Amino acid sequence: MAVAAEIPGYAPGTWDIDPVHSDVSFVVRHLGLTRFRRSVEKYRGEIVTGTSPLDSSVVASVDLTSLDTGLETFNRHLAGPDFLDLQNHPTAEFSSTGLHASGQDFALDGELTIRGITKPVTFALQLHGFGEGIKGESKVSFSASTTIRRSDFGITFDARLGNGRLIVGQDVQLLLEIEAVLRETATG
Repeated sequence: MAVAAEIPGYAPGTWDIDPVHSDVSFVVRHLGLTRFRRSVEKYRGEIVTGTSPLDSSVVASVDLTSLDTGLETFNRHLAGPDFLDLQNHPTAEFSSTGLHASGQDFALDGELTIRGITKPVTFALQLHGFGEGIKGESKVSFSASTTIRRSDFGITFDARLGNGRLIVGQDVQLLLEIEAVLRETATG
């Protein structure tokens, strides 16, 4: 089990996700063939590292209206009631419920809300490290991924091709590449 002393540069504190140096994306099978990957442009989050790494937590919000597939017709379909229903549910939310060691890495448990439906998820988390940024600021970096079934979140669009393959696959992989900056605390 990892402890703070075993993680070089580990620092307890509150960290803000840096959207300029991070990526939040999804991958879904298209036509039963292609792995279709796109990123969301707007998101925010807070990571609190505890005295022990296993006491850490994460809360994050993703602005799903910032998703751009590169094809306006598909953007409109994703925004509509068949998929994300952005008029009623413009954001996805995540709040962690626990962190535990998983081999050399970690598993981050939490609750994910999409379309107003909240389900438990576990992200496989790889800590890349703590270090110093260009301006001397404290930074932390990690990757995280999980796979969800879109139907669990009320996305039941199941159009099929003549060969029976789903146009849009059921499984959606969520991929995070996160860099966060230690929040400066005011001293009085």
